[in-house]
Amino acid sequence: MQIFWLGCWCLWVGAFGGPNEEKGKVTVTTTAVQDDASDDPFLWLEDVAGDAALDWVRGKNALTQSHFESDPSFQALQSDLLAILDSSARIPMVSKRGEYYYNFWRDKKNVRGIWRRTTLDQYRKAEPQWEVLLDLDEIADQEHENWVWKGASLLRPDYRRCLITLSRGGADASIVREFDMTTRQFVADGFQLPESKGGMTWIDQDHVYVATDFGPGSMTTSGYPRIAKRWKRGTPLEQAEVIYEGQPEDMSVSASFDDSPGFERHFVSRAIRFYYDELFLVTDAGLVKVDAPNSANKSVHREFFYVELREPWQVGGLTYAAGSLLAIPFERFMQGSTDFAVLFTPTENSSLAGFSPTKDHVILNVLEDVKNKLFVLTPGQKGWSKQPLQGAPAIGTVSAGPVDSDESNAYFMTVNDYLTPTTLALGEIGADPERLKSLPAMYNADGLEVTQHFAVSQDGTKVPYFQVSRQGLELNGQHPTLLYGYGGFEISLTPSYNPVVGRAWTSQGGVYVVANIRGGGEYGPRWHQAALKENRLRAYEDFAAVAEDLVRRRVTKPEKLGIQGGSNGGLLVGNMVALYPKLFEAAVCQVPLLDMRRYHQLLAGASWMAEYGNPDDPKQWSYIQKFSPYQNIRPDVKYPEVLFTTSTRDDRVHPGHARKMFARMEQQGHAVRYFENIEGGHGGAANNGQTAYMQALAFRFLSEKLVGSAR
Repeated sequence: MQIFWLGCWCLWVGAFGGPNEEKGKVTVTTTAVQDDASDDPFLWLEDVAGDAALDWVRGKNALTQSHFESDPSFQALQSDLLAILDSSARIPMVSKRGEYYYNFWRDKKNVRGIWRRTTLDQYRKAEPQWEVLLDLDEIADQEHENWVWKGASLLRPDYRRCLITLSRGGADASIVREFDMTTRQFVADGFQLPESKGGMTWIDQDHVYVATDFGPGSMTTSGYPRIAKRWKRGTPLEQAEVIYEGQPEDMSVSASFDDSPGFERHFVSRAIRFYYDELFLVTDAGLVKVDAPNSANKSVHREFFYVELREPWQVGGLTYAAGSLLAIPFERFMQGSTDFAVLFTPTENSSLAGFSPTKDHVILNVLEDVKNKLFVLTPGQKGWSKQPLQGAPAIGTVSAGPVDSDESNAYFMTVNDYLTPTTLALGEIGADPERLKSLPAMYNADGLEVTQHFAVSQDGTKVPYFQVSRQGLELNGQHPTLLYGYGGFEISLTPSYNPVVGRAWTSQGGVYVVANIRGGGEYGPRWHQAALKENRLRAYEDFAAVAEDLVRRRVTKPEKLGIQGGSNGGLLVGNMVALYPKLFEAAVCQVPLLDMRRYHQLLAGASWMAEYGNPDDPKQWSYIQKFSPYQNIRPDVKYPEVLFTTSTRDDRVHPGHARKMFARMEQQGHAVRYFENIEGGHGGAANNGQTAYMQALAFRFLSEKLVGSAR
């Protein structure tokens, strides 16, 4: 259940008081805050690839590796996890382009992976025949680069050319190259971009839209392109036509071509900050703003314009609630009509999980208390009709998306939960879906059950959480328990089959808990917005409430309770360690944000100020400092032992966060461990072997602290 979404600069500032003697109750006292980077003795660790910093990394890695690799149970776990990740029994998920179904696949033989395709008739078979288009291991060996696959974009209508995106070591920055599907070769004189954040998309065979690093001043303060251009084949990139220029303070700018037959349109998107953007239609007369709220998700599919609201919207004499989904014919809207159809309105316990247009319908995915329900919406002369999606489970973890949304009403549907392996079905709206593939059980789940519970947070809010444990669990407070969370960026944690957690933890007797805390999207925009900026501590109060509820229910006790989270979830873990140390025994903090004084000055950090606030503003820093773990760690408090993991090649969340937090805690005499993968990007690993190793480190660490060493 790893969610690595999102990056950071730093200072030693004053600390806040730790918890008092009553477990889980926190008394926070403010001391004088120093605002001078020169007071940070570990600033040098922000030099990502500096010799001194990397020597330090290798030294800390060696200590962690020596400790765990000498443990036979670590080797066995790593081997088992790698077998799961490399298993040929995994479902090869596909996307349809033209007559073919495409898949990218990694296994023991194909470490970096192969890009391949097959037909539907073949895909229906237990062992399809695949046509390999690109072998990434071969390319990497030939070019002496550790290429990591980032995707491919095929050109309509014949799909003979595509744009392939690769990154070095898994970083967000990538290269793009044109690829000939007939010759299976990169086009020598074709479109290609050097390494940068951004990308390139097709317009037609001789034109692309491109947003990349065009030189000094062309990137935003968040490190993404602020200029979008139209580039003609055979001309230098420097001569590409500027379509739009954003501001340096924007998050990013991009341009795209909607190639839906009969509905071709050109768009520019200006992302001002997370969940706040402007959409423009490109016309012969220039750019025309699509005048819907900047805070809304805006999308166009065939004849309809869809608006997913994050805030209430008053338009045409009506007020639409935050969390609603609206639809209107796009041409009518651009002509001034505001006669929207309301496709979804949230309730106290429901939110919009997503929607997927097919050729003639919309599949609506609704979360009710973090459980999915699917419906089919159909436009007609009397408005839109609604009915359950035929053949979908009434309640469960289920998703559905179009197979080819411009050409048919076919859809792929996946069903799974914490204990049920994933099933993939192919459906046509109006008929029962056909079961295509099923993942076999990847670990022994016999005797396990999933239950849902609700904790009460400090302000009285009910916070749901899922628990995976043995049936008839004896409530004696003695069970090793792992609590996972994220709580940010409107991301929902719904039940999903995770054989790594199953093999490493729940099948071994551990209790696994996922907390649906505020900051996420489980109850729509209101759940996310409730923990933004000055209210960020609510997410941590929610997480603490779940931990306290597990103790109250006598599932576990603090000495048997561990926590885990990555990226924004790493910030969550860092704050639980700093502010609630008596609640936990162990913490796994992965690719984390931790120094919130400098986060906005490193890598993509500036793009997250809408989530956390601006530390350069004294009023905002007054609340940000309360959830900045690096500034709040104290030498006179006993903290849970922490394992920090990160990646040198993470160019989204700066590895300096984990480096400096570890160094500070180590200097203060706290029990900490550290491992930094030299590659791997924000996901922490560039291939299955690295993933298995990182996961084995995390779970053996948790087992040692919460169960007891197997040595």
